[in-house]
Amino acid sequence: MFLSAIAQCAKKGFLHLIVPPERFELLSGKDELTTYEFNTKVAKHTFCRTCGIHAFYVPRSDPDKIDVNVRCLEGVDLTEIRPRPFDGRNWEIAMEMRGHIG
Repeated sequence: MFLSAIAQCAKKGFLHLIVPPERFELLSGKDELTTYEFNTKVAKHTFCRTCGIHAFYVPRSDPDKIDVNVRCLEGVDLTEIRPRPFDGRNWEIAMEMRGHIG
């Protein structure tokens, strides 16, 4: 069975926190990570080669930034998070509404 990237992303429950690279520091585990690209090859999806967790990536929408999965950050109270909805199934339209296409 084929699972599209959009459906897979919706199922992950990824809570996005987009930051400039200078505000991102990987403290450990670099040797356990691998990266894949698909479609436009702009996004760089980094995940753990052992468990498959998708902790961060370079997003297609902001290729000069790092998109961190807030669920992977220690010490974050998820009940305090107020995410803004984004329609990933209609990415191009959602990006236009956001103000730019990346």
